[in-house]
Amino acid sequence: MEKLLALMGYNYVLVSAVASWCGAQIIKTFIHLIKYRTFDPERLFGAGGMPSSHSALVCAATISVARKVGYDSTEFAIVFLFAVVVMYDAMGVRRATGLHAKEINKMNKYFENQDPNYLDPNYKELKEYLGHTPFEVLGGALLGILIALIVPMK
Repeated sequence: MEKLLALMGYNYVLVSAVASWCGAQIIKTFIHLIKYRTFDPERLFGAGGMPSSHSALVCAATISVARKVGYDSTEFAIVFLFAVVVMYDAMGVRRATGLHAKEINKMNKYFENQDPNYLDPNYKELKEYLGHTPFEVLGGALLGILIALIVPMK
């Protein structure tokens, strides 16, 4: 593993971002386990939930770039704007999509109770965990910032 890392080089920004994403997914899985008393492996890789892994990743990348090349750099400006778009999208479009999926699933269950042949036999419920509340985005952002400050810059 060390040879592979030496060959690839140590990329502080990448390590911080990936570590933040992984940390958020693990925390999300434990929160789900505690809340619902069941292990759901989809929570390790899936979208939605607390904390937002997308927010953790982009905030870790943003802080890492700022620490590496400065807050007045073009690179920081680009990553910062990217982070804003990702977090806005998570709270907006993706959250609305998840809420719509939840309502469509309820409607399909209702109509299937009325007529057992209503749904195609191959139909799968729509994924409801897609977006985030502002609190979930904030949790991910804080996690990403913290991890970016902890990971060594080298």
